[in-house]
Amino acid sequence: MGKYVVTGAASGMGHEVARRLRADGHEVIGVDLADADVEADLSTSAGRAHAVRAIMTRAGGRLDGAVFAAGVGALRGKERLTVEVNVLGVTELLMGLQPELAAADKAKVVVFGSNSTTSTPFVPRRAVRLLEAGETERAVRIVRRMGPLSGPAAYAASKIAVSRWCRRHAVSDQWAAAGIRINVIAPGPVLTPLLRKQLASSTAAQVRSYPVPVREYGTPEQIADWVMIMLSPAADFMTGSVVTVDGGTEALLRTDDWPARLPLRRVPRMLSALRNAPRKGRVADYSDV
Repeated sequence: MGKYVVTGAASGMGHEVARRLRADGHEVIGVDLADADVEADLSTSAGRAHAVRAIMTRAGGRLDGAVFAAGVGALRGKERLTVEVNVLGVTELLMGLQPELAAADKAKVVVFGSNSTTSTPFVPRRAVRLLEAGETERAVRIVRRMGPLSGPAAYAASKIAVSRWCRRHAVSDQWAAAGIRINVIAPGPVLTPLLRKQLASSTAAQVRSYPVPVREYGTPEQIADWVMIMLSPAADFMTGSVVTVDGGTEALLRTDDWPARLPLRRVPRMLSALRNAPRKGRVADYSDV
């Protein structure tokens, strides 16, 4: 049986993933603000550092996988909290835990993104770039200028930034060559306590107007099913992928945006990567044919 860390393990989708892993006989190190094995505030640098140290102590030098489900929603006035948890609460923990993941055989990492990355308009590109660089304070100042849209903008920007970080690092030698698979799951509206609270609030009509072609919300159990696949040997040949599970919203809003052709400006980079790839990393070295 394996050893896994799950952030956001006290409620919602993270709780369901942790429950499923334990039910399958795995050891789970749950991380959350309270009611978890490791209690830590991922919105602060000190809290993230504490989480890494505590997880490492419990892991004993090896982690078979990690699920980053902790997150903050689109809340106006909570923009800093949103980007700190959604971006740095993933990237700083992953960087700190890389040696423990590399010590396992084909460790799997699943990061919770969101379909907001492709369905939210007017997300400031500069804010995303700043978040990718870890400059959360400057990014927050930009999204706050958007007034009533600052909450959704901060949320979408944070999920775009963390998804790009994952895709960029997933294919690097530090991660892929170390045997670590990093993938992103991008859910749409899921009936977590947060969504139920929104549906019971004064903004319920606005929430219900969000287009979901299958005309039903997802459940934590459904998302956990997908996460379990992404943690399994079925994901051995999968890294840097974003799996969208959203009832069809992304396909409805962006029907013809996928697949997109490879831009010509990317061809030199592709050729350079092929020329410079170390021989030990080439497919022929691992093939039986």
